[in-house]
Amino acid sequence: MTMEATGAGATRPPLRPGRRERMELVSARIPFWAKLTVVWICIFLVLGGLFAVADFDAAWMKDQFAFIARGLTWTVIISALAIILACFLALLGALGRLSRNSIAYGIAGFYTSFFRGTPLIVQMFLLYLGLPQIGIALGGPWLNILSFDALTAGVLALGLNYGAYMTEIFRAGIVSVGHGQGEAADALGMTYRQKTRRIILPQALRVIIPPTGNEFIAMMKDSALVSFLGTTVARMEIFRRAQLVGKASFRNLESLIIAAMIYWALTSVFQYFQGRLEKRMSKGYVRGAATPAAKTGVPTFIPTTGGGGGGGAGMIQMPELEGGAGPGPDEAAARSEAAEHEHEPEPGAGT
Repeated sequence: MTMEATGAGATRPPLRPGRRERMELVSARIPFWAKLTVVWICIFLVLGGLFAVADFDAAWMKDQFAFIARGLTWTVIISALAIILACFLALLGALGRLSRNSIAYGIAGFYTSFFRGTPLIVQMFLLYLGLPQIGIALGGPWLNILSFDALTAGVLALGLNYGAYMTEIFRAGIVSVGHGQGEAADALGMTYRQKTRRIILPQALRVIIPPTGNEFIAMMKDSALVSFLGTTVARMEIFRRAQLVGKASFRNLESLIIAAMIYWALTSVFQYFQGRLEKRMSKGYVRGAATPAAKTGVPTFIPTTGGGGGGGAGMIQMPELEGGAGPGPDEAAARSEAAEHEHEPEPGAGT
């Protein structure tokens, strides 16, 4: 007679994982870097297929690559000059925003509001075309002072625009420094300028540098807007060169692809160096694990209170333990008893 197993004590057959669970188990065994490599290979294969289908003129792209790449020099020069101006303006703007002086606070607030609230291309044309009209109206030497060539106007516009955005970055970095640092500097008798230069700014750089690197990378791409003001051939940056050579040969798409590749390679290089700089700046602020005294061979001193002749605190030197473990309870009791017998007076000793 066969009895059917039912009830609480019955053994149920194990559940088989579904297709999704099996795929997840297989994926978990593959290293992440291997999966990432496969993804990048697939992306480049798709792009290569699209490139082949579009029937680009690869020979023309190879011939014109050097001409377009020569604009890389002016792209870096424009961005470097603009980021220096932006950092200077951002520092002044941040100090003005943190100042209790109503004039400094008002000027800094107007500067950040205007240049963050208007498009960059409009600011470029205001500096390039608007300021000369003001110089003509004022007359005299103002015409020469307020008249800029296309490259200078572009650098000024980039510096003013990015300086307004970086003002908040600098302000956040300064605010991140603890108030105790400033109070300690005041207690030492430092002036406001000395406190800012020696105490606040060196510590704020750790917070300021990473987002400033991002702004510089974005500025290198926005430097292409300078081409709308018109520049000479000797000072043309990447986009302007690609635009001219593409129109002349009716190869606009090919020339823009070359420009995009150069911009991509340029930003990738600067992102790499930015990552290295961030790691170096955060070295002293990464808290590592403490090394046990038993492994370093350095004796440990434990403070004790009371028991001393003067009622003050004493120091007990703990010997280095071999094997990383202390004596057990029985061994510790035996040692304590031996120490007590050692200091007991011998029978028959004189008084």
